[in-house]
Parts: sequence; C-alpha cells; structure tokens
Amino acid sequence: MVEKMKKYSFLIYYKTCNEFLESIRQAGVVHIVEKQKGIPDHATDLRRQLVTADSLKNTIRSLQRRADELKNVPLEPVDPSMDGMKALDMYAQLKMQEEQLKARQQTLQKEIGNMAVWGDFDPGMLDKLEKAGRQLKFYSCREREFNPAWTDQFDVVEVTRTGTVIYFVTVTPVGFEEEPDAEKIRLSGQSLGQLQIALQDHQKQEEELGKQLDALAAGHLNHLKETQRQLLEDIDLGRVHLQAEKKADDKLILLEGWVPEVKEPELIEALEKQDVYYVGETPDKDDPSVPILLKNNWFSRLFEPIGELYDFPNYHELDLTPFFAPFYMLFFGLCLGDAGYGLLLLFAALMARPRVKPSMKPIVSLAAVLGAATMVCGVIGGTFFGIALLDTPWPWLTPFKKFMLNSDQMFNLALILGGVQIIFGMIVKAFGIIRRHGFVYSLETWGWLILFLGGGGLYLASEKALLSPDTARYLCYAVLGAAGVLIFILNTPGRNPLVNVGSGLWNTYNMVTGVMGDLLSYIRLFALGICGGVMGFVFNDLAMQMSGDVPVVSQIVMLVILLAGHSLNIFMSGLGAFVHPMRLTFVEFYKNAGFEGGGKKYRPLKHIKASEG
Repeated sequence: MVEKMKKYSFLIYYKTCNEFLESIRQAGVVHIVEKQKGIPDHATDLRRQLVTADSLKNTIRSLQRRADELKNVPLEPVDPSMDGMKALDMYAQLKMQEEQLKARQQTLQKEIGNMAVWGDFDPGMLDKLEKAGRQLKFYSCREREFNPAWTDQFDVVEVTRTGTVIYFVTVTPVGFEEEPDAEKIRLSGQSLGQLQIALQDHQKQEEELGKQLDALAAGHLNHLKETQRQLLEDIDLGRVHLQAEKKADDKLILLEGWVPEVKEPELIEALEKQDVYYVGETPDKDDPSVPILLKNNWFSRLFEPIGELYDFPNYHELDLTPFFAPFYMLFFGLCLGDAGYGLLLLFAALMARPRVKPSMKPIVSLAAVLGAATMVCGVIGGTFFGIALLDTPWPWLTPFKKFMLNSDQMFNLALILGGVQIIFGMIVKAFGIIRRHGFVYSLETWGWLILFLGGGGLYLASEKALLSPDTARYLCYAVLGAAGVLIFILNTPGRNPLVNVGSGLWNTYNMVTGVMGDLLSYIRLFALGICGGVMGFVFNDLAMQMSGDVPVVSQIVMLVILLAGHSLNIFMSGLGAFVHPMRLTFVEFYKNAGFEGGGKKYRPLKHIKASEG
C-alpha cells in the first residue's frame, strides 16, 4: 500500500535557513518538493560537488576491492593525519602514474619484441660504422618475396627466420639510396638488454605504486567514505536551496515538502523548536508531485525491487506489489520448473543470507522464496534435475505421482493461471476506480467481470450438468443483458447514451482482442518449464552415453558433463524465469489492473550514513 502524505509549506527568515534545514535533516522525514529541474549554470559549486562525488564513488569502489583482497595483510596507512580529500588527490596521482607506467611498459614490450629478432647489440656501434663509411639498414619480408639478387646488390646478411618471414640487414656505403622492396624496420635507440632493464625498472615502480594504493585502501578507505557522506549531505542541501523561493526582498524563504502522516509527529516536534511559520495540508486530487512511500508486509516487501524496475505507482492509485507478488513467485517456479534446481537455489540463498551485507539480505530472501516455489512447482511438473519423475519406476514415488501433472495438464494450468490473473487484475482495477472516482465509474469494468465470470461459470455448470438447459439459457440471457447495459450504456456516467454505445463498441473490440492476446502470453509458463526439463534430460542422457566404460574415468567424465550441462541450464532457465514472469506482470497484469505509474520515490532530507554512499 501507499502511505498517506501531508504537504507542508515553510516560511523561513533567511538568517535562520541553515539552522532550520539542519533541524529537519535531523528529523529525517521531509521530502523537499522539486520545483526546479536540473542544475542551473550559475550553480557552479554544486556542479563541482557532483563531479567530486562521482570521483569519490569510483575511488571508494576501486579501493574497496583492494581492501577486500587485503583482509589478512598487515599494512600501515600512508599518513594517519590524511583526510578524505587528500586521500582522493593522492589516489588520482597514483592512478595517473600507474597509467603512465603501464603505457610506457607497453611501448617497451613492443620495442623488446622488435629488438629480440636482432639480438642484444649496442646501437651506438651503428654510428661508429656509419662514420667508417658503411651503413646498416634492417628489413623483413616473406620468404616468397625475397629476391636472391639483393644479396649482391645490397650486401644482404640474413639474421634469422621466423616461420615464413626473413629478417635481414643490408650493408651499403653511406649515401647509397637504393633499397630492397621489403619492409624497413626502425629500431630503438637502446639495446635489447637496456630495454629489458628499463622494463624491469618500470615493473618495480608499478609494484611500489600498487603497495601505496594498498596502503591507501587499508588505512584511508573510511576517511574517503566519511568525506563522501559529508559531500552528499552538502549536495542535498545545495539541491534544497535550489528549490527555495525567495520572498520579501530575499528576506524570507519559502520551502515545500512532503511528510508521511505516520511520521508527522516527528516533524511537528522538530518545528516546535524553530522560529518558523508552517502550514500542513492534504494533497490535491491530481497533484503529481506527491512522493511514494510503500508500506507492505514482509512477503510483499521482498517483491518491491521487482516493481521498482518498472515504475512506482502514483499517489492516487493502488500499489500493485501485494497483488502481483504471489503470482510472480508461482510463475517463476513454473518457468524454472525443476525441483532440483529450486532446491539448489533455496540452499544457496539460505547459506548466503548470513554472509551478505544488510542491504542485500532482502534480495537473498527473495531468492530463497523463489527457490521454495520452484521446488513445489517442480514436484507438480514432475522434474528433478532433468529426471522425469512420472516416468520413473521408483516405488517410493508412487504416492506422490497423483500430485504430478503431465504436459497437457501443465499447458491447461498455464492458461488457467493466466485467466485467473487477468480476472484478478480487472477486479483490482474496479476497486481502484471506486477508490479514486466512485462506484459509478467502475460499472464498465464490473460489466466485463460479470460477462467473463458469469459466462465461465455457466459454461462449467452446463458441462457438469448442474443446470437444466432452460435454466442455463435464461441465466445466460441475464448475464449478457446485465453486462451489455454496463458495457454499452453505463460505461461513462453523465455522457450521452449514444456516445456511450459507440465507445462501448470500440472498447469491446479492444477488450476481446487484448484479452485473447494476453491469455495466450501465459503459454510461456508452460513452454519455458518444458524447455528447461527437456534440456536437463538431454544433459543427463548425454552424460550417460559419453562417459564410456573405463572405471573412475567414466564417472569423472559423467560428472563433468552433468555439472557443465546443468549449470548452463540453470543459468539460461533462471534468466528466463526471472524475465518472463516480469513481462507477464508489467504488461498483462498491469494493463488489466489499470496501472498508471509515474510516481517518485520518497527521499527525505536526512543525514547520510557512510555505508549509504
């Protein structure tokens, strides 16, 4: 559900503005209304802070990786008195030096590769030879392109061959300009040995820089995080100042903010200590600026990150998270569709949960819930690590087989679940309309529900011979009549009935074609589950056939194929099981539930913890 919000307007004397902002930041419950989008050109300080914050974020991420690798390595801080900004500058300098060293090493390695062909000699000897009247030039060409006549024409001396490439030098008088038609090679001004020594020296310098970066990570990471925290708070205040309206020759400042009703007493307590005029009011019916704070039970709260991937509900509609959560869990289980894979996912999540950061615990808990759902759906589908349980003659499985469904039944189950979610979405839509606009505006939706539920119920009752043909016929007329009046005449209160009929015809076309397409989309629940089961069976069969008959080796080969095959299948099936139920939720369910979206997350002005940076 969406928490109720109150809008507050604050009129502050300009000299006490900073004191007031600190008081509401201490309370940590006010979401400042954003009236100005983006950052104006004159706000250079704020722009500079944002650039610095981005540098801090990247630096902390890089040093955090180093710190994680150095947990058991004793290192002394570079400078115990160094603050976060100095540490940031030092990191930038060290990284620049490191990049320069790496670039120089690449150049040296290339030069060493060029010189290695010719051996280790002093390039200064070439100058001495030139003074004596002879010049050496270095060439390479493919063996088939080498002209034997060059030997006498240019005094060619072959140095070495690498594959089909010949490396040779020419010894000609100084000033002799003719050259063989081959690739001329320019050598380094240093010998091979000098280049190798220079490379080793650069590698040692890089190692030293690495140690300094390690020391920076070990001793100054917390300083950087604290600096980041303070900077982010300053940025928040800077953004707040941008939203302030100046009144009475800049002597008064007007700010507006949103507060959840449940946290209103905390704000009032903070305001009573300030010399400020304030007034609270309920949001207007169609105010788009109301921020969204979701409040759900522990189960639905696990699925809030999935809903946030699409959009937040606006303030005036229902939060659909509690309504799609059970369906998403069930759909994930059907798409992954293997009880063994579900068991692995559940076990991995339970093992990881005590070891992950607090911010990741809800995600791991969600994985555990999805793993449990996959186990149940895998048993219903009769698949365990690619083994078709319905076809397995294990005596202990016999009592459980009555709960398992074959492929035809799984296909029908997918369509039934699709129909249930679509109808449920329409019911949610009807109650949402009643909540926002009143019952009369929901009559068209109730008309479709009467048609679908009444028609479906009569069909089932007739198939089971629960109703006589005459009774079924009269009830059918009643359902069609009631639905027709609601859909074609009462669909829009207060409008001309003829216009409503035309609108009803158009909506009927869209509804019939849309619902059929939506319903068929749920076949993917069956298809993905079957695909994953078939792939698991294929890998099992492949492992049995390719393992051979050699003792020990056969078992090792079988194990490798099983691990590789099922790992690939888990990854591919898991990806599909995550994405496709999301698609059914955001397209089919949200559309039929009348979801509008467009809400903005509630982000109160508050003190930031270092871990939040």
